[in-house]
Amino acid sequence: MKVQRSPNLLSFVVSLSGCITSVFMTLVAQPVWAQSTRTASITASTKASADSTQLISKKQVIEPIKKIQQLKQIKLPISSAQTLLVQSPTPETAPTPELVQVTGVKANPTSKGVEVILQTSKGQELQITNRSAGNNFIADIPNAQLRLLNGEAYTFRSEKPIQGVTEITVTNFDTNTIRVTVIGEASLPTVELYDSPDEGVIFSVATAASSAQKPQTQPQQENQTQPSQPSTQNDEPIELVVTGEQDGYGATDASSATRTDTRIRDIPQSIQVIPRQVIEDRVITDPDDAVRTVSGVIPSNPSYEGGLSAFSIRGFDYGSNVLRNGVRDIDFGSTSRNDLTNIERVEILKGPASVLYGQGSLGGAVNIVTKQPLSDPFYNLEFLAGSYDFYRGALDFSGPLNDSRTVLYRLNAFYQDSNTFVDFSRNNRWLVNPVVSWQISPNTKLTIEGDVSKTVSQTSAGLPAVGTVLPNPNGKIPINRFIGEPGDFETFSYARIGYDLQHQFSKDWSVRNVFRYVVSKRGGGGFTAGSSLDPDGRTLGRFYFDDPNPKTDDTVNGFIVATDLTGKFQTGLIKHTLLFGTEVYNTKRTGFEYISGDAAPLDLFNPVYGSPRGAVENRGNSTQSGGFVGVYLQDQIAFADNLKLVLGGRYDWANQDSNDLIADTKTSQSDQAFSPRVGIVYQPLPPISLYASYSRSFNPNSGTDANGNLFDPESGTQYEVGIKGDLSNKLSATLALFDLTRSNVLTTDPNNSNFSIQTGKQRSRGIELDVSGEILPGWSIAAGYAYIDARISEDNDYPVGNRLVNAPENSFGLFTSYKFQSGSLEGWGLGLGLFYVGEREGDLNNNFTLPSYFRTDASIFYKRDRLRAAVSIKNLFNVDYYESSSDILRIFPGEPLTVQGTISWQF
Repeated sequence: MKVQRSPNLLSFVVSLSGCITSVFMTLVAQPVWAQSTRTASITASTKASADSTQLISKKQVIEPIKKIQQLKQIKLPISSAQTLLVQSPTPETAPTPELVQVTGVKANPTSKGVEVILQTSKGQELQITNRSAGNNFIADIPNAQLRLLNGEAYTFRSEKPIQGVTEITVTNFDTNTIRVTVIGEASLPTVELYDSPDEGVIFSVATAASSAQKPQTQPQQENQTQPSQPSTQNDEPIELVVTGEQDGYGATDASSATRTDTRIRDIPQSIQVIPRQVIEDRVITDPDDAVRTVSGVIPSNPSYEGGLSAFSIRGFDYGSNVLRNGVRDIDFGSTSRNDLTNIERVEILKGPASVLYGQGSLGGAVNIVTKQPLSDPFYNLEFLAGSYDFYRGALDFSGPLNDSRTVLYRLNAFYQDSNTFVDFSRNNRWLVNPVVSWQISPNTKLTIEGDVSKTVSQTSAGLPAVGTVLPNPNGKIPINRFIGEPGDFETFSYARIGYDLQHQFSKDWSVRNVFRYVVSKRGGGGFTAGSSLDPDGRTLGRFYFDDPNPKTDDTVNGFIVATDLTGKFQTGLIKHTLLFGTEVYNTKRTGFEYISGDAAPLDLFNPVYGSPRGAVENRGNSTQSGGFVGVYLQDQIAFADNLKLVLGGRYDWANQDSNDLIADTKTSQSDQAFSPRVGIVYQPLPPISLYASYSRSFNPNSGTDANGNLFDPESGTQYEVGIKGDLSNKLSATLALFDLTRSNVLTTDPNNSNFSIQTGKQRSRGIELDVSGEILPGWSIAAGYAYIDARISEDNDYPVGNRLVNAPENSFGLFTSYKFQSGSLEGWGLGLGLFYVGEREGDLNNNFTLPSYFRTDASIFYKRDRLRAAVSIKNLFNVDYYESSSDILRIFPGEPLTVQGTISWQF
């Protein structure tokens, strides 16, 4: 392979750094916040300062350093090579405080309200700072981490513990900080902090309403002595939820961008997360429906087809960039049939992912995070029913398998049977997904996960452009028209098994080893699709594609082994998070045998099915294999708390082989590629992150040119700058500007039309805005807007300047919900979805355009105790629209008005 160098990379980084420095110096730059406190008593009230640390028991107040430093005033700690090589703090340097492990959280009622106890034997070592934002009391402990005794992280949440308090949460804000949040209903609550040598640290919460009324959730005994100080004895917890899952519409971290536990605000790249709560409130089951609220992500194959769920990211097909729990999945297209039943969240990583995951699309990657075992018993049954004879049952069970809770399990399963709005089209799907985790020791954990699934579907293969988006003398083709044969069907079976082994050598060094093996099979009666449209506008020529040997399925089997070594260390005052990893990936496809020929024409306006097929005209029988070995290195460098640099690179050795058993020919190709990334993050204010990044990707091509030379891989380059902001402690936004260039695209050789050359280029430029989280108590939002200019910049087949397929210039998606917090409507919620997709070109010749559409969805749900019920309406106003296009004969209509209802019971 010819490795292309980037002579302008250094100048780009230098000029970009200078630009960022200039911008930062003109803005209101802020300091690196340095705060240090001792364990004591904190009181927050309406008279409290918004940014203060009040120490009651020590009778001492330590204010945060508020002197404003500009970027040029920050003294970098590197002054010599000797300083650079220092691995531990010098005597003149204050030692880095060790993390205090908080091993449990309890909530007990008191005469004044409620107390929240952070259980630790090192309460005096905690450093606590507090502030208020509206009705919210927020306390950060920057040298602590929530950890169960078995080493698992968790989240504490208590909803409406007392009158006047909406919610109390205790969570790991990042890897070094615990955040305690108390949300007042109408005013700022009063919070006092006490140090208890026996229990740990106690947050005592009270409001004016709770002082006059006993706690609602846990009535006190009549003969109980009312304590003057918070008590930790003889009281039952009010509510305790121990889980590794993220609730709400916002997310603070994502593993796919760096393969390490990093906050999203510290990642120099746009990454969006679709949490479980959004999935449940929208009442959706398919990943392509879930991505509608993410900017720049457009579904390109509708879910009702029962085939592949696919979408484009920033104008480019996301291809095989499917990750599962942060590791590349194995497929020849089948993996995209993921169902949301066993998925905890979906992460969309914008831009090239080759630096960590190897070959793939320039547009971005999709990481599917599955549900993991819970330490407390959890059982949930769900039933869905809806339009077009849609029926679905699902279960989600979890809990411990032994008394010490070191062995946990989780089982997700569903069965679904449904028709669609397309005539004769039917889907039958099921999945079983067991997971078992074993905490072998406090530092070692093994998770074994497997799943088996099957999909049987009849695909409609779309409709011609003439009669849908182009005029037809016979009128409009009904969107329910089926152009195949009623007996057509395809079966997709999938089986996956693997393990995830994690070991913590120390608090700074850890290793993760993942192995996964997959078998995927495709069989059935094939399909019939359109091949031409007669001038009369109604006679559709068709062809069939079938398997001549039903006993031999098209089978893909493969494995992946990935190992990550992660370590944290210091050189002088500079902090490093180092990642070194390797991946070995291999797949083999056998039984890919087919026949094809002409099928009987179909009258689109008066169809007659069942005519015999024509003679076999083409046969195929081949085997394929491929794989790669990748080595990657990444360093996340923190020069200061608000200035971070990410440097990374990966080298891949990829191969692909094909054996045509009919022609008795073999082809083999090997490629090598280096994928770099550099990114910088500067935080002038604690809730604001300014970032810039450069990265590259590669994707192997196959075949040779007229001279017999193997094609080089496609290459991609991205430049991105952006701003990430925490608008509140539960609401965040990301604004990104990007420029992507796809090179080495195959295009027809002008000197020999039977071959191709690699002179094609495509580019995509645009701006994206994403907002997610909770605006006010009960009111949540997930929204994204994108402007994308995706065009051909060089090509021998298509005019330069043509827009790319299924890449709208403007798109917008929003889902917002409100959950009533009190009164007679408490437990009820309403949801509204608004989705706009602008005009899109249907092919690279830009011969026809799919019109823009605006779709409205709505939902109503009810949750009280263990019962949850919901009704969702897709396409509320029954708007006719077209989802996507494959070519001029394959246009896919969108779903008409569809209603689904669900009811679930947790026990």
